[in-house]
Order: sequence, then C-alpha cells, then structure tokens
Amino acid sequence: MTEDSRSARKANPGISRRGFLHAGAAGLAGAPLAACAAESDSAASRRRPALTRPEGVEDDAWAHIRQHFILEPGTAYMNNASLGMPPASVAEAVAAGYEALSREPLQGKNELGAFIAANVVPRMAAQLGAATDEIVLTRNASEALHMGTVGIRLERGDEVLVTSQEHPAGRRPWDYRAARDGIKVNTVFIPSPLESEEQAVRLVEGALTPATRVIAFCHVTRGGHLYPVRQLCALARERGIVSHVDGAQAVGMFPVNLHDLGCDTYSASLHKWLLGPMGTGVFYVRADARDRVQSAFAPGGDLPPADDVGMAAYQPPGTSSLPLRAALAASLDLTEALDPENVAARTRYLSDQLKSRLAAMPGVTILSGPTPATSCPGSTIFEQEGVDAVEAVSLVARRGRIHIDEHQRDGHNAIRISTHVYNTTAEIDRLVDVLAGLPA
Repeated sequence: MTEDSRSARKANPGISRRGFLHAGAAGLAGAPLAACAAESDSAASRRRPALTRPEGVEDDAWAHIRQHFILEPGTAYMNNASLGMPPASVAEAVAAGYEALSREPLQGKNELGAFIAANVVPRMAAQLGAATDEIVLTRNASEALHMGTVGIRLERGDEVLVTSQEHPAGRRPWDYRAARDGIKVNTVFIPSPLESEEQAVRLVEGALTPATRVIAFCHVTRGGHLYPVRQLCALARERGIVSHVDGAQAVGMFPVNLHDLGCDTYSASLHKWLLGPMGTGVFYVRADARDRVQSAFAPGGDLPPADDVGMAAYQPPGTSSLPLRAALAASLDLTEALDPENVAARTRYLSDQLKSRLAAMPGVTILSGPTPATSCPGSTIFEQEGVDAVEAVSLVARRGRIHIDEHQRDGHNAIRISTHVYNTTAEIDRLVDVLAGLPA
C-alpha cells in the first residue's frame, strides 16, 4: 500500500474534502484548512486570465497563457528540457500544501494523500493513456528507471540492448546489474541526427541476439531525437523481449499514450515539459508485464498482497513529498486546458522559427532530425563554429539574460535550446542576435 493510499484511508470522513476534489492550487485547502487557500485566492491569482485553449500557434494566441508564469521580467527561459518553469499556480499549490502540513500536520497529511489518490493519480494515468493501477508517482525519471532496471527479471548471461544515446540515468542502472547479476549490456550505435525511423528500427533489430531479454531506449533523447517507440516496442513484443522506455523528455511536450505505444515499462519526469514541481516523476508497468517486472522494494519482489491493488508494491517506501505530488493537479489543469496536441503544435512552431533563423547564420550546423518523425517538437540542437557550447551557456545568460543548455555528447559540441509554450518569437530573435555575437 502506498503512503498516498494509506493517507487516503486515514482521512477523517467528517472533514470536508470538497476543495481537494477539484484540481489546482485552490483545491489544496479543505474547509478546515481554509487559511491555506488565502495564497491561492490572492489578488494576483484572480488577476490571471482564465486557462483557455489558444486558437492557433502564434504568439498573440498564447499571450494569456504567458501571464500564468512569474519569470523575472527581461529574462527568457529556454532550458525547459533540464528543468521546467512551473506556472504560478503550481508554486502556490506547493506552498498551500506545506502550509496545510504546518497548520494541522496529521490532518494535512491525510487530506493531501486523499487528494493525490483521488485527483492526481487518476488524471495522470489518463494523461498517459494508462490505467490508474499501472502507475506510481516517483521523484523523477532517474528513480523510475532504476526501479524498472532493478525489477526486470533476468538471469546470469541474459543480454540487454541499450542505445548509444542513453542518458546516464538510463545506462548506469544496467551497468550496476551487469556487475551484480552477471548480465551482459550491449550498445547499438544510433547516429545523431537520425536519418529516419526505419534506420533506428533496422539498427536495433540488427543488434539483437538470441540472448537479448530487454531493449532499453529513450522516447526522446537528451538531444531531442524522437525514436520510433511504437515500432521498437512491437519488435520487442514479437520476440518476447521487455521494452523499457525512458520518457523523461517526452511527457508534457506532446501526447503520450502508453497503451498505444505498447511498452512494458515507462519512466518520466514531471518537472520538465509537464511543468510540475521539481522532484516529481512517474513509473509505469503494463498490467500484463508485471510477471516480468518485479518490485524493487517488496520482499522477494513479490507483487502486491491481496488487500492491495495494482502498482502499490512498486511504490518507493518511506515519506514522500505530498505537497509536491498534490501540486501536480495544478500542472494537469494547465496541460488539460491547453491540450497536448496544441502544446506540440505551439512548441513545434517555435522550434521551426528558431531553426529558420539558425539556418541563415554563417557557421551554424543544425543537428536536430530533418523531419517531425525524427525530431521532437520543442528541443533544438546545433553547433556554432568557433563556439564552445559549455562556455556559450554562461555567455548567453550574461549578455542576453537568456537561459539555455549545452549538449557536448554524441560526438557533438552542441548548444541545446528548448522552447515551451511560454516562449515567444521575439525571444528567439533576441537569442539569435546574442549568438551572432559569439565568441567575441
């Protein structure tokens, strides 16, 4: 049984949880905790426009959404792939949750747990195209990836295939299992950028052996390359191989339907593109794959006992940050109002604007995939002749008050720009002007 579900069962039935049954910051205050709603119902909150779906992809259509963020004026944030910039409602929800714990600790804990179980987990599952009893909340994708890697049933001599573009959080747990359990980890080289979906499938298929038991790969790589997840999972399923997917850079940027993708496990951070509180993630195990993916925490990796259901035994034990998890409701408010398809269209529009400007700059080589099938909507990587990518991060921040990231891996000395719905074409123009002045 998860801590969230335990808290839900302990919630005082005489206490009104009306507020907890509604999403968003204001929902984190039940009647006895009304003082916590003061921040959520502040004048600043009331001044923000309603969360309505923008019509179109241009800046004007998204101006009212931009007002929901509280970034310092004059600063542009284009490093969402590292850490998302949560809207004000999320910050207020986190504060309200901690205030609830401070004012009435046990009641606050129980009501937050009840709210998470009733309002966050089901909505998150729906957002991911999964069943409620197929997911558990975690601290991040790294924790979820480790849980999946440690839990997949393997024997000495079994082989795991990973790609050359895995994040260390996805690769290191397999190295741990190789050292501990005597499995073999093979790596298939995937070029950056990808030429096509077919190329990725062909390379992975060619690297399989009769001993391959797991294929582990990213949905979207750190560099923004989009992998053909559905095809790779189908390939794995045809051969009785477990598909273990890192979705840290996918959830919140475009629609994700895990049942449709057909993966066995999926791990994601919710504090990147979904714009959740820092320190939130999710772990998914397909219901009929549980016999192959044991719990990393239950004795002997047993599945949940009879009085529990679904994924409970997979939940990391101990105290979790209930205010952070409860505040995911505010993130879901935003995502549901905008619609993931609309988010994908807006972020693709912004990255296309950026690529168009970069293509006209002398000495710039764009490394993002050539088509929407091979490049995600919101991340762009490129190399700039004579510019060290790591040094560029601090130079651009100092000269333009713009936050970006580097991508010195996969053989690249690349700069990474991640554009989310709150960015503007004017910010892109400002970035390109600053880049044009480098490295002078």
